[in-house]
Amino acid sequence: MLQPFVLPRSSPIPSLIGNGLKTLQADFQIIFDRDPAARHWLEVLFCYPGLHALTSHRFAHWLHHCRVPFFPRFISFLTRFLTGIEIHPGATIGKGVFIDHGMGVVIGETAIVGDYCLIYQGVTLGGTGKETGKRHPTLGQAVVVGAGAKVLGNIEIGDHVRVGAGSIVLRDVPSTYTVVGVPGRNICRNCQPFQPLDHNQMPDAEAMVIRTLFDRIEQLEAQIQLLQSTSKQ
Repeated sequence: MLQPFVLPRSSPIPSLIGNGLKTLQADFQIIFDRDPAARHWLEVLFCYPGLHALTSHRFAHWLHHCRVPFFPRFISFLTRFLTGIEIHPGATIGKGVFIDHGMGVVIGETAIVGDYCLIYQGVTLGGTGKETGKRHPTLGQAVVVGAGAKVLGNIEIGDHVRVGAGSIVLRDVPSTYTVVGVPGRNICRNCQPFQPLDHNQMPDAEAMVIRTLFDRIEQLEAQIQLLQSTSKQ
């Protein structure tokens, strides 16, 4: 008589399934928290390519982790074709990550994305050449990467960092800092908690540099006037 199949108590499969469902639930819920346009669960389920890309990536990543050949990359290829988002199966992505709009997003093989990160369209988490090993960036928790930003190389981006739209980041960024520009510059620290969608609060690096130059010119002019008045006496 055939005995029913029962998983051993030490089997990791139930815990893996439970953790996977919790991760998918976090991916689903974060869209309502981050996107004011998300009004109905059907819209989110069927009309958000970022959610579709993450869901298929998590399955492809599991296959990649199990050393299954071909199929993880093929799933990644189909996902790029359907969503415009390319995530290598080897990339590690935390829970509650939101890829908003998503068209043109590229995430490399050894990239690590922390929990609750927000990534906009056109973002690249890539390498800088043909180096081997860990060659893609590591993002901490709750990082916001603006549209069109490029984070390149084996660098560390700390927790709660904001990367301005169109920036190119090639060096490490400490936690809670804001980085903008080409190449990216760490220009200020976010001492106060910030909302990820408050893009109007992003500082202007060029304006800060110009303001500093004007202040310096005014100081030099004041010193020159003081020297001229002293020499006349």
